[in-house]
Amino acid sequence: MLRTPKSDLKNIFCFEPIKAWVILGFFVLTSLAAQSQTQVALDSLEKKYQSRELEPQAKLAILKELAINSTDTNKKLSFSEELVRVATLFDSTNYLIQGLQEKGNALRLKGDLTRALQSFLQAAKLVEEENGKAKLGALNIGIADVYSVMGNYSNAVSYYRHAIEILRTVNDSTNMAAALLNMGDTYITMHKWDSALICTEEAGVIYEKIQSKIGEAYSLGNLGMIYVQLGDDKKAERIMNKAIELLEVLNEYYPISVYLNLIADIYKENKEYQAALDYAFRSLHLAKKYGLKEQVSEANLRLSEIYQRMGKLNESFAYYKSHITYKDSLNNIKSVQQMADLRTNFEVSKKQIEVDLLNQQKKNQQIVVIATTIAILLLSMLVFGLYRRYKFIRETNQIIEQERQRSENLLLNILPKETAQELKANGRVQAKSFESVTVLFADFKGFTHYAEKMTPEKLVESVDFYFSRFDQIMERYGLEKIKTIGDSYMCAGGLPFPTQNHAHHMIGAALEIVDFVKTSKKANPGLYPFDIRVGVNTGSVVAGVVGTKKFAYDVWGDTVNVAARMESNSEPGRINISEYTYELVKDQFICTYRGEIDVKNRGMLKMYFVEDTISKNS
Repeated sequence: MLRTPKSDLKNIFCFEPIKAWVILGFFVLTSLAAQSQTQVALDSLEKKYQSRELEPQAKLAILKELAINSTDTNKKLSFSEELVRVATLFDSTNYLIQGLQEKGNALRLKGDLTRALQSFLQAAKLVEEENGKAKLGALNIGIADVYSVMGNYSNAVSYYRHAIEILRTVNDSTNMAAALLNMGDTYITMHKWDSALICTEEAGVIYEKIQSKIGEAYSLGNLGMIYVQLGDDKKAERIMNKAIELLEVLNEYYPISVYLNLIADIYKENKEYQAALDYAFRSLHLAKKYGLKEQVSEANLRLSEIYQRMGKLNESFAYYKSHITYKDSLNNIKSVQQMADLRTNFEVSKKQIEVDLLNQQKKNQQIVVIATTIAILLLSMLVFGLYRRYKFIRETNQIIEQERQRSENLLLNILPKETAQELKANGRVQAKSFESVTVLFADFKGFTHYAEKMTPEKLVESVDFYFSRFDQIMERYGLEKIKTIGDSYMCAGGLPFPTQNHAHHMIGAALEIVDFVKTSKKANPGLYPFDIRVGVNTGSVVAGVVGTKKFAYDVWGDTVNVAARMESNSEPGRINISEYTYELVKDQFICTYRGEIDVKNRGMLKMYFVEDTISKNS
């Protein structure tokens, strides 16, 4: 869905786009030495380890190198777990600590944050028992990084501070600079700009002193983003350009592309659109040249936003489609790799079966030559084998049919039935305009505050409880769920085929949603007692399927943006509707006029609270 760009520049530089390469700064910067190890050397070490002709100490040493330097996350996890196992077997505490640390790194990279934190904490406990202060400092950075990725910023800052205190006493400049840089980055996320500035400047001084150009470049990049928030755009641009110069010498093209996009945002917000386009195109060309798909996606998104600001909607839509295409291709890379592994395993097993059958045939021929009587036994075995093969084929066909049906059901869960049929028939879905569609947005008040205190399992359980019931309500009213983003729930009525009374159906569904959330507080004490806000708007939209590999049915247009504003201006437990929706439903629902309210990027809009259905009070 194409959203209107935010006018406030400070809202643009959010934490998420840079989190993948900045918050994990410690692991990026301390792994530079590991990157110098060639893949050939790693393969040689792996073959040497697999030879099994090694003394315990040699085996542990090789496993340590493989666990630290492997760039393949799955291999890194496998080697680190093997290092933990062997170190435990030979009672080697130092290697056990190293194995737990690298296991934590691997799990963090795979997104398994709970297990990563457990591994780091287990290693830290062993280090404290051994009184290894330098190692404890590095482990505290790892723990802090996990907390930061999880969004538990208070714990992250606490562990960063503890790590810095330890590292100052042991004069570990490299790790201390990494801790300062990451803590500064966490402060950026918390919008504590002064604290972020202090940490980042000190990190930059240390990196310059120890002549770490990559660390200096990342520090400058973060400083540039901080100065944007402090309102000094010129200084921000100058510092980020200096970071780009350092990174070009180091051939670090990914962060260069990121910074170019951020500078483009500065010019966009200052309405210097040609300069913004120049920087965004420069980022796009660099990302394409070096195969940086994530940044190709981001650069396309920047270009779409700039062209939208310029009023060139055709160009904006074209670049937005490119953004979605690259974004979806990134999400599919992991699935493609897994499918490739499965195919390889299948081919190997198929060859082995062929070899086994050939050997069996040779043995059968020898048996026939020895005695004809055994031929009868072999014939019986063959009949039995054919029967088993027939049975196997039948069961396999049943499995294939079940999987086909699962795929069909999955597609119907992603797309409306009619849209899915069009996609299967034509290989694509034609975008359609709808003159009258009602769009609903709903989210939970204080969700971020609750999420910081909840375990991941409890958070998912609570959100799934509510959203599952919302899905049932939408299905009963004949409405289409569009998508969920975090705690936000979006649905629409009047598509994929135009319908009558879609606004009435949407308000009826909204009342049920609000009533369900209220009653669930008492009926389900084990879940968090969320309060919900609902916003509804009616108007024209464009709907269709975006992406070429991972399909998503979406809607966009000014109607969607206004619906989102209705939700953000609503109150807990209330349904806030626009004037357009009110005119359609006022004959069936009791509504309270709220007056004209100033809406960001929209000016003054009339809004109404839905109180109840007229039939209940007649």
